[in-house]
Amino acid sequence: MTSTSSITLNHRTATGEARYANLAAHFRPVFDRIAAGALDREQSRTLPFEQVGWLKDAGFTALRVPAEHGGDPVSAEHLFRLLIELAAADSNVAHLLRSHFAFGETAALQPAAFRELWFPRILAGQIFGNAATERSDNALGTTSTTLREEDGRWLLKGEKYYTTGSIFADWVVVMASTAGVEGRQYAVVPADAPQVRIVDDWDGFGQPLTGTGTAVFNDVPVEAGNILQRQVTSTLEPAFFQLFLLAVLAGIGRAALRDATELVQSRTRTFNTGSGELFRNDPLIQEHVGLLAAKVYAAEAVVTAAARDLDAAVDPALELSPEEAFLRAELAVQQAHVAVPGLVLDAASALFDVTGASAVSRGRGLDRHWRNARTVATHNPSAFKARSVGDYLVNGTIPTGLHSIGDAPSPAAAASSTSPSSAAPSTSGAIS
Repeated sequence: MTSTSSITLNHRTATGEARYANLAAHFRPVFDRIAAGALDREQSRTLPFEQVGWLKDAGFTALRVPAEHGGDPVSAEHLFRLLIELAAADSNVAHLLRSHFAFGETAALQPAAFRELWFPRILAGQIFGNAATERSDNALGTTSTTLREEDGRWLLKGEKYYTTGSIFADWVVVMASTAGVEGRQYAVVPADAPQVRIVDDWDGFGQPLTGTGTAVFNDVPVEAGNILQRQVTSTLEPAFFQLFLLAVLAGIGRAALRDATELVQSRTRTFNTGSGELFRNDPLIQEHVGLLAAKVYAAEAVVTAAARDLDAAVDPALELSPEEAFLRAELAVQQAHVAVPGLVLDAASALFDVTGASAVSRGRGLDRHWRNARTVATHNPSAFKARSVGDYLVNGTIPTGLHSIGDAPSPAAAASSTSPSSAAPSTSGAIS
């Protein structure tokens, strides 16, 4: 495999849209190769190990490595636009890299020793996966997976699910808790360690090739330098993580539009209840394609605008405080999260309005766009985002980034926590 550190992309002297054009020209041949087998892979459940290798060889997985560590980092806007193009080729391949790129964003916030250890590995093409969520039995804000120190070494033990990308990874970033340590930690462990078992048992009806299954960690040794405290406030990580999903959704919308256009262009059969013309010449069909295109354009525009807000949040010229940067990024992505899923799901459904019953053939696999979009959209309910945005606009309540999924408290515990005897004292000084 070619090391990504030896690849020179033809965009170093270009700026703005010219730089993106050069980036896209470099990667589009790879995206085209990935797209060529996407339907066959999904129908045969063939995991895209080879396709991930193509992206590593092309330098795609190192696009955000900082310059001081040998990279030539692209902006958030350019990264997410490229991800839209990759997701249009194969939404599974784009999605499975989510945790890899998120780890790079996390690493950039760590001390120099941590950055100097991990960024050269990303530059060399190593991939990072995710193991954060558990299926049940962990209270909201906690994790059942543990880190413990025993005989002078750290050991990781637990079981995770929804471990998107880990089956393709060299390293797995595992969320855990440590007795006596507040909050949660990340432990970075080798995916091929003998104490690690990763299973492709994801049974969702969409995104079947993302490796979103079970990972078991049975007393995995962890080097002390591979443990970091998780930060949940005043960082852009939650916004970046969620916008990644929206870019995947926008790419699915683009794929649905592509397939709708090709169907109309190639169709020779028609209905007596229509104009009697070829579908490509029927004004009503043309209108349907135009409406579908508008939804896809809007979804991509929203994702791109939110990505620009992520760039603005870290622009030193704006001199934003950490709290101001967090608010700018989080509010942008939460609003995008309310808008994009509906646009793409409508587009994936509208695909079937431009053709006949032949479109539902299993061999065509056109239903995969809606199934994949619906699966991605379920990751973070948009209703919670709409409420958060409204609360900020009406009451000035600062949004909270998504950083925890777990079991809700029992009704009895919830009632106890809000009873007069257990309520937290007021911090406003007012007497109720």
